[in-house]
Amino acid sequence: MSHRKFERPRHGSLGFLPRKRTRHHHGKIKSFPKDDESKPPHLTAFMTYKAGMTHIVRDVDKPGSKLHKKEVVEPVTILETPPMVVVGFVGYVETPRGLRALTSVWAGHLSDECKRRFYKSWHSSKKKAFTKYQKRWSEASKDGKENPMAAEVERAKKYCQVIRAICHTQVGKVKIGQKKAHIKEIQVNGGTTEKKVDFIMGLFEQEVKIADVFSQDEMVDTIGATKGKGIAGVVTRWGVTRLTRKTHRGLRKVACIGSWHPARVSFQVPRSGQRGYHHRTEINKKIYRIGKSLKEDPNNACTENDLTEKAITPMGGFSHYGTVNEDYVMLKGTVAGPRKRIIT
Repeated sequence: MSHRKFERPRHGSLGFLPRKRTRHHHGKIKSFPKDDESKPPHLTAFMTYKAGMTHIVRDVDKPGSKLHKKEVVEPVTILETPPMVVVGFVGYVETPRGLRALTSVWAGHLSDECKRRFYKSWHSSKKKAFTKYQKRWSEASKDGKENPMAAEVERAKKYCQVIRAICHTQVGKVKIGQKKAHIKEIQVNGGTTEKKVDFIMGLFEQEVKIADVFSQDEMVDTIGATKGKGIAGVVTRWGVTRLTRKTHRGLRKVACIGSWHPARVSFQVPRSGQRGYHHRTEINKKIYRIGKSLKEDPNNACTENDLTEKAITPMGGFSHYGTVNEDYVMLKGTVAGPRKRIIT
């Protein structure tokens, strides 16, 4: 860059390399919130399904701003949140090399939605997953023991520092044409390790609603895979400048892809390839509203000064999604990914 007349920053961020299709289609939680023992035990994440977007009108209360006491229209994303089911927990020990899974305990009864996740083709399988495990539970309940996994539970209480609940979504309640539940480990924060284990054991086979995890006006992070766009050239993918009009062999190109020596193309050079379907975590989305399901509250989108009684689903349903029948969360702004995609 010796004879460049003026400085010019590079095109496209290197922070998101490699730009390839993600392996974690359902999002991977890379870090959970810091643990605070003084609080009661609580779950720290929730799995949702993106339904679509709409907008809200609200009054701004920001003294000193030009918009103070005026109305603004803001875009919001609706995520459908059917209650999750807790089906087990994993205990981790902190080692110098990071966390190591010490023990895991599963509940006595798993739903078919959850078991489908352990099979490639459910209809042709023998459906034997967890049958021996269930036998141990049923035998223990006959003998009058309260818990057949007592030894594992005690080990977890004694040695583990980090406890994560194994939860699965009730994917049948969301009409996205899928029967396999999504399963995720979700960390439990607050209280001592014993309290955490007891907290999860109390939730085994129970439903956890979104309102039990998050509250209104809280700031949350969203994790998911972005919308896939297929293969794109360098101008679209990296935002490099097009070449001049008369260029030989096309102009949507990078003119020089590097010096003669080193005789390789370095990774910083923009090339064409996959665009979209990347794993992204977006931070600080405000929860504007946590809505109840249609059964509990048929007019679950009304505010105090609404004239019409309405549910959250627009007329004719959310496009390419349908109606939102379960609980939902309204987040300010946008969320990565297309409709029906799972967002954590």
